[in-house]
Amino acid sequence: MKWFPDYRYILASGSPRRQQMLKDLSLPFEIWISDTNEVYPQGMNVTDIPIFLARQKAIPFLSLLKEKDLLITADTIVCLDQLVLGKPGDRDHAREMLKMLSGTTHQVITGVCLTSNRKQVVFSEVTCVEFKKLADAEINYYIDEWQPYDKAGAYGIQEWIGLAGVIKIEGSFFNVVGMPIQKLYEEILRF
Repeated sequence: MKWFPDYRYILASGSPRRQQMLKDLSLPFEIWISDTNEVYPQGMNVTDIPIFLARQKAIPFLSLLKEKDLLITADTIVCLDQLVLGKPGDRDHAREMLKMLSGTTHQVITGVCLTSNRKQVVFSEVTCVEFKKLADAEINYYIDEWQPYDKAGAYGIQEWIGLAGVIKIEGSFFNVVGMPIQKLYEEILRF
């Protein structure tokens, strides 16, 4: 049975986690990558940031889209009390972020943009994640062993820190990994 509408699916992301989720969904896709700057307007509502960035990531490819192409772009942020935690620049920055998240509940918000040469659909997903109080040794171990520099909030829930440190999750686990895959599936079927 053919599940997906007849498009050439294109994932504009270098994220190995997003790529793996689409493979696991049995969605055939190509990978296109650009170096879109992940900058958003000052004062933007945090829930709007991932959608804004997902749309920005589609812009470099708009002129390349042909009939029956469907471009998928996404961006994930970690938000603690309206403070956006992006990807850490170095070990100290990663440690600072993880100390901030330790013992708290934060939001992970992913914005997704589906673009064809006829229309564009955007949506987002919010997941709440609660961390236990992390010891400095646990934070240092995670940073040293997993080097989470390509992850918003300096962590990957599917890695050691998620197994050892996450107490509770409300919402989509896969959203925290980087793509609300079930919602994406439904949106593709509707597209």
